[in-house]
Amino acid sequence: MLRFRPHHFLCTVGFQGKGYSPTFVDNYQKVADQLRKGSPEADQILIAVVGGADVICQPCPNRTGDVCRTEEKIQALDLAHSQVLGIKEGDVLSWGAAKSLIVNHMTDQAFDRSCSRCGWKSDGICKAALERLRTEAKK
Repeated sequence: MLRFRPHHFLCTVGFQGKGYSPTFVDNYQKVADQLRKGSPEADQILIAVVGGADVICQPCPNRTGDVCRTEEKIQALDLAHSQVLGIKEGDVLSWGAAKSLIVNHMTDQAFDRSCSRCGWKSDGICKAALERLRTEAKK
């Protein structure tokens, strides 16, 4: 079972091999590849919602113990994503269920609000990935 902070669900949909260090990128790529291979098995992978450092954070150079150097900003992102997706710490859901929550609840307005404090938002990567996810869900 993987462990994700709430904002990492959408981040994983949009991950494009960029990050805070080569070790961070390598780790995130492995996690993203495992989840995004488009197979029924990938959609069954279980993810526990956590309130601290998760599988994505482990090699991050901004991590100090179980928190981030920018923890206040990260907690705001987590709270916003939790509210939009209707998830909370302690919940366990499959990757397929997480994608459904994103498609059904992450409207353009919710995206703009929940990701407003994220430095990656201006790249447009996550917005484009959200659109692709919506398109795939319609098939």
